[in-house]
Amino acid sequence: MTPHAIRRWVWVHKWSSLVCTVFLLSLCITGLPLIFHHEIEDASRPWKIADLPEGTPRAGYDRLLQAAQARYPRLVPQYLLIDEDEPNAVTIGLGPAPAAQEGNRYVVVDARTARVAGEPDYESGVMYVLLKLHVDMFAGLPGKLFLGVMGMLFVAAVISGVVVYAPYMGRQAFASVRTRSTRLRWFDLHNVLGIVTVAWALVVGATGVVNTWADLAIRYWQVTQMAEMTAPYRGQPPLPPGERASLDGAVAGAARTLPGMELAFIAFPGTLFSSPHHYAVFGRGTTPLTSKLLKPALIDAKTGELTDSRDLPWYISGLLLSQPLHFGDYGGLPLKIVWAILDFITIVVLGSGLYLWLFKRKRKNVRRDPNDTAERCGAKPDPGGSHVS
Repeated sequence: MTPHAIRRWVWVHKWSSLVCTVFLLSLCITGLPLIFHHEIEDASRPWKIADLPEGTPRAGYDRLLQAAQARYPRLVPQYLLIDEDEPNAVTIGLGPAPAAQEGNRYVVVDARTARVAGEPDYESGVMYVLLKLHVDMFAGLPGKLFLGVMGMLFVAAVISGVVVYAPYMGRQAFASVRTRSTRLRWFDLHNVLGIVTVAWALVVGATGVVNTWADLAIRYWQVTQMAEMTAPYRGQPPLPPGERASLDGAVAGAARTLPGMELAFIAFPGTLFSSPHHYAVFGRGTTPLTSKLLKPALIDAKTGELTDSRDLPWYISGLLLSQPLHFGDYGGLPLKIVWAILDFITIVVLGSGLYLWLFKRKRKNVRRDPNDTAERCGAKPDPGGSHVS
């Protein structure tokens, strides 16, 4: 690679890193405990499901819904979710209106006894704050899209860092760290740790960018596939809650349409994942991979009959697969530990890059050592060359 080409890649690496470093540090720091969010929630949850003999029959979904609504009779049901790790725990979300996002309440009901086990608060606490900072910085969709841009800059920084490191690696043994000065030591550590974590950084960075598009992807699905599935109901007034068919019947009808799948959640009429006239019953697979994928069955909320059922489009499936991969949710606790270690190393890489840039600014009026520049960049001495982040 020519010195001129190296300078261009150095420029890309430098500025893409500098623009996103502070935000990426925030994402890595908040993401570290979020890797273990399932374990933390299980250890700190304020409710407990009773130990009953195996094979105890399950109560009907209508009974579970009645138990939750008895706690908040003025609220309407929005979602019914089955805990993947604890199938006997059914969480029912209720709100002032079907699509309301404020003033919502959550009730956990034992699926066998229809007794309320607890009322968790998912919109407060340390984990909620960390999640909001990580997802949108409390800025909603604009915050998500902004972090998506930062994620794309991070991916550009990683790729350009690999390109810049290639000639350097050809002149020095892999993973060697020079110790003749503090700056060189951190410079080599920055390069070595960056190249060791490059594959993980690209995966997490790319899946993070995809996740920031979730709201847009869901809205597009609503106006395309969902609109096609519910076209015969267009223009009809919303169905009043008192005229809805049995929830048990809706689940039974969906089960016949989704063979080999288990119930993941139900979206009630008028919510984000349904229409004003349907129960949207979502099934999931039973393997580690297919359990992340969903398929909806739209059940007419008045008659209890199936309206339509289709596989979700590729962009929604990609989103569903990228979300758990982003936090290492595919391989259990061992993979999460690996994810946490790599996350911590990335924090060191980002911090060292920022340190090296600040160090360079302090010495900008000091004459560079041309031999050191050539050695670092794998090129002839270049007064403008450095691939410090």
